[in-house]
Amino acid sequence: MSITKYYASLMQDRKSFNNDPIKRMIIPQLSELNLQGSYDTSGEMENTKMPGFQHKYSQTALILTTNKCASYCRYCFRKRLLGIPTEETLKRFGDALKYIKEHKEINNILISGGDPLILSTRILENFLEKLTPIEHIRFIRFGTKIPVVFPTRIIEDRTLLDMFRHYSRKDKRIYIVTQFNHSKEITKESTMCIDKLLKAGTIVNNQTVLLRGVNDNPETISELQNNLVSIGVGPYYVFQCRPVKRVKLLYQVPLLRGYHIIEDAKKELNGHSKRFKFIMSHRTGKIEIIGIKDNYFIFKYHQAKNPKNLGKIFMKPVNKTAGWLDDL
Repeated sequence: MSITKYYASLMQDRKSFNNDPIKRMIIPQLSELNLQGSYDTSGEMENTKMPGFQHKYSQTALILTTNKCASYCRYCFRKRLLGIPTEETLKRFGDALKYIKEHKEINNILISGGDPLILSTRILENFLEKLTPIEHIRFIRFGTKIPVVFPTRIIEDRTLLDMFRHYSRKDKRIYIVTQFNHSKEITKESTMCIDKLLKAGTIVNNQTVLLRGVNDNPETISELQNNLVSIGVGPYYVFQCRPVKRVKLLYQVPLLRGYHIIEDAKKELNGHSKRFKFIMSHRTGKIEIIGIKDNYFIFKYHQAKNPKNLGKIFMKPVNKTAGWLDDL
């Protein structure tokens, strides 16, 4: 359990989990003792090429730089390694660099963890210094929740912002992929943080997780996406919560209900604020939930481990309680 003072300050209901989305996302609950599900719902282990380095989708390489975060989200899909001793973070950057140089189909790098922005700016610059010159790498992403849970780390670190400004070039941008799940997380501080990232030349996108008791209604989702666009953050994905052990029972919304929440939310969104895709990050790929027809879910492979599945559309009978593809 870890919570920054800033993020704790956003909690308003000290007694109830049900009326406080911040508290529900960050404070442990007894329901986490339930072990239904899996610790590796997206097949990360089978796509690991070396400790801390994954290559699942042809064009994307994933580097797990650390197993630590500024705050630990209770719904984390990497509960198996976050905040505990692990062999799943990167040990030999040189070996990963060699792999990337040899695999020219890789055109982007996702630097994640844990949260890479809790690392020192010097370490982060080492990544950028080595990765940026590789010709076939077109852009680099940082997956981070620091703008949401610890914005002063970015606001007050001029060296970090100067580093982003230096390496986010007009022909090879740095992307910041963050995670706002509720409008209560959009504060004066987080808005200032986003503004500084934008002025440093980075592009900021957001991944929201659909969470039971946090944002599982159309009004909350639409308010969030509209507010994100207002502060310059591009909606990227809304993720179906993964069936992770200690998470599934507490946070996962059934797919049928989730689909209707997203579709109803889109009625209140403009073209920019509804650019996101409603996605299941399955072990076989990123599967978009695109519709329901004649009591069948309609799915599409937005990304696929097997390139032959890219763009493939398929259908499964609707099951009112199913929360994941494997339940259908």
